[in-house]
Amino acid sequence: MEIQRVLVTSRIHHKLKDLIESHNLSKEFRFLPEDEVTKEDYEWADTYVGFRPTPNFEFGNIKWVHSLAAGVDSFMKIKWKSDVLLTRTIDVFGPKMSQYCLSYILQDSQLHEQFSNLQNENKWEFHIPKSLEDQKVVIYGTGEIGGYIGKILSSLGMKVYGVSMSGSQKPYFEKIVPFQEASTILDHADWIISVLPSTNETKNILDMNTFKHLNNVGFINVGRGATVCEDSLKEALNNGYIRKAILDVFAVEPLPADSELWQMPNVKITPHISAVTLPNDGVKCFVNTLSTLENNEKLRNVVKIEKGY
Repeated sequence: MEIQRVLVTSRIHHKLKDLIESHNLSKEFRFLPEDEVTKEDYEWADTYVGFRPTPNFEFGNIKWVHSLAAGVDSFMKIKWKSDVLLTRTIDVFGPKMSQYCLSYILQDSQLHEQFSNLQNENKWEFHIPKSLEDQKVVIYGTGEIGGYIGKILSSLGMKVYGVSMSGSQKPYFEKIVPFQEASTILDHADWIISVLPSTNETKNILDMNTFKHLNNVGFINVGRGATVCEDSLKEALNNGYIRKAILDVFAVEPLPADSELWQMPNVKITPHISAVTLPNDGVKCFVNTLSTLENNEKLRNVVKIEKGY
């Protein structure tokens, strides 16, 4: 694919301009805030780069769209043209999300909160931390990010299982099953980690039909909030199916101040920060993808429009 004119839109377009120009690419660029893009810009460009579509987005002469974020939910709301390529930023989210998940698993396994409470009470009380080697984790979503999390956790001795649409087997997983067979691997799970994307098929897919198979499990969601039925999650937390939930994503963001989740003692809330897309991360992936395209090499970050990820 030959690329000549690139339209870059973002509220941080000045920062993106500095980063992209440092690569000395032999292309024409326009760097604009999202609310200043016009129809003429879309007719001029053959490539669109941004975190989301502009409010007045149209394809014009665009033949390639690159999402600076890993998630492409906003782009999926557009009626997509079959001849337009959509790619997304990869490679940086797996390591970041792995560290996020691991931090909470270790904190829990090493009884940080329990020992902190004992210290506040001046109590010397003997409790044995739980080894990672004795724990089982089930990861919902075994793509690039889920696969990386599985690699890290399995390298530390955890028994890692997976659930995906296809059920295809992958390295670092003891076993991967399709969604309809998920209940067969949920027994004795210590942790459930969801990295599921938001699609029509995954909306509220994690509900009581899943949670009823759990017993005193830790639940982490770093995928998309819309994949979890919030009422079912609260019921599972209240009834002991889930003993604690670490939630970084929600169906409505920011999480409304009147949400019950804020005050639930067995819930930890973070504001969608498990894998923040930094400008240099997105630009690096864009530049690498551009080079791959122009060299007619195989792309690793193509979004399958029919699947939504």
